Amino acid sequence: MTADIENDVLNIAQDVIVLTTGGTIEKSYDEYDGSLENKDSIIKHIILQKLRMPYTKLHVHSILAKDSLNMTDYDRALVAKSLKVQLEKGWPIIVLHGTDTMAKTAEYCFEELKNITSPIVFTGAMKPMGFDDSDARQNVTEALLASKLLKPGVYISFHNRVFSVPGVRKNRDKKTFEAF
Repeated sequence: MTADIENDVLNIAQDVIVLTTGGTIEKSYDEYDGSLENKDSIIKHIILQKLRMPYTKLHVHSILAKDSLNMTDYDRALVAKSLKVQLEKGWPIIVLHGTDTMAKTAEYCFEELKNITSPIVFTGAMKPMGFDDSDARQNVTEALLASKLLKPGVYISFHNRVFSVPGVRKNRDKKTFEAF
């Protein structure tokens, strides 16, 4: 390859899909009643627009806006179906999900999807984006990078670790995820 061709290849933006399902990472504060709720996806406006990613083209799709404790098997089937459709594009996929049942949904998708051709990386946050000590930006940024580096499969990226699914659970005492 000539230097010009190498530079053109290296400067092409890679497409990455972000599917949002709600969870703590997307909760917004309602000033009227003082509640934290999942309403519309706010990830694009709060995190993604603030990241400098000249080599990444994001495609954000909101499929649910639920606290993961309220997710049903029907919701998990919807996530799996959405992933199946997006996998046809051949691009890495990030799934933003609530932490309480993230491992359950990731494992459900691992079992349902056959011939996974791209990395699928689940992530979320222990504290909502609006809090000063939120882990949302860190987890999203790390999941974005991981999605570009991992081989096809299902993963959970959280607190500077990447776990292969199945075999991951939330550790409520440590407020993170771990392999088992």
